[in-house]
Amino acid sequence: MPTSPELCLDFETRQIHAGEMIDPGFGARVGPIYQTAGYLFSSFDDAEARFSGATAASVYSRSENPTNAAAGRRLADLEGGVAGIVVGSGQAAIAATLFALASSGDHILATENLYEGTKQLFLGSLTRQGLRVEFVPESASDADWAERVTPRTRALFTETIPNPKNQVVDLERLAAIAHRASVPLVVDSTVATPYLCRPIEWGADIVIHSTSKWLAGHGAVIGGAVIDGGRFDWAAHSDRFPQLTTSPRAGVSSFVDRFGTAAFLAYLRTVTVLEYGPTVPPTSTFLLLHGIETLSLRMERHVTNAQQVAEWLERHPLVAGVDYPGLPSNAFHERAKKYLPKGSGSVVSFDLAAGRPAARLFIDALRLISNMTHIGDVRTLALHTGSTIHGRLTEPERLAAGITPGLIRLSIGLESARDIIADLEQALGAVHRGTDAPGHA
Repeated sequence: MPTSPELCLDFETRQIHAGEMIDPGFGARVGPIYQTAGYLFSSFDDAEARFSGATAASVYSRSENPTNAAAGRRLADLEGGVAGIVVGSGQAAIAATLFALASSGDHILATENLYEGTKQLFLGSLTRQGLRVEFVPESASDADWAERVTPRTRALFTETIPNPKNQVVDLERLAAIAHRASVPLVVDSTVATPYLCRPIEWGADIVIHSTSKWLAGHGAVIGGAVIDGGRFDWAAHSDRFPQLTTSPRAGVSSFVDRFGTAAFLAYLRTVTVLEYGPTVPPTSTFLLLHGIETLSLRMERHVTNAQQVAEWLERHPLVAGVDYPGLPSNAFHERAKKYLPKGSGSVVSFDLAAGRPAARLFIDALRLISNMTHIGDVRTLALHTGSTIHGRLTEPERLAAGITPGLIRLSIGLESARDIIADLEQALGAVHRGTDAPGHA
């Protein structure tokens, strides 16, 4: 079914049909799993054409697979981009994107509030491989941002809704800052999903997802995705991105000349992903595609449940604070109304006033809610981030990042809100009994 923009299909329709592939041999309505390493070339000329990029037909499943290609097309459609690719994980998507944009010795600007796993990637492996990542408070003035730009700056990186504190970023402003610096804005929009926010509409150039989360939705697969917005003028900045604007070898045109607005994604697919090989199995992508088909329905329930849980927690006497931008009391509420009009996501973090001992009591008392590291599942999940995701940090580093000793991150699932709240209530009851016990420190 074609899904060209002129048809003006709604999101709910496109999440089912965009990029779909009808099996040509048997007419199977559900897209097949192409479980193959390679593809038969029909002739000498066909093989040469595929390797040269003259045809879009698959060469080898390390860089592309028909099942994976269908998911890339669907996600690009839902985000409003020109092309997309799926890879082995969200971390692989981030690393591959930055490797495609930057070389050893280059510089990346990033907002200070990011998922800790991403910060560890930036400060660890990417730094060891020669990239310099500089973290800047999002609230820094335009002049402060401009002062950080160097001739070797290659991107500005941020997240739509940073996990776990939910500090909604001002995408429109960051896009303007990035473009004045002649670099693309790269946005990890995992927590928002394209149903709640489409960063390209606010000026982003590249969008990244951990597809393991809400896009798949069931907690059964790992994957990542990169979507090219097709709007950044690479040719105008050939000094920063010669890999896209100059000929890679004699007789071959540049990626911009060959692929136009999709030049970045073409380079990512045929160079970076092909060479590094962060391949996602088509069996996992098959499950991802089925998850995307119900994304809007699930997100509606996720955010409705999250809003109810956040409001309930805010009223609880043992809770010192709740980080959820859907609450009118939240510092990012007005910004959330602009960028997230359909809901503020389903990560709800809250601080237990009695600190780490209370967090231990709370986590161990949960019955329905799962204590595990993951978000975006159909199930509600809980995690004490200070002893897990942020466990490598010193106490001053955790506090500087807003990770207090009693901070609990919830990923609100699709169970009934009543049952989720009932489990929270009984676990907080255990906290009350434990912290009130004689001799409790």
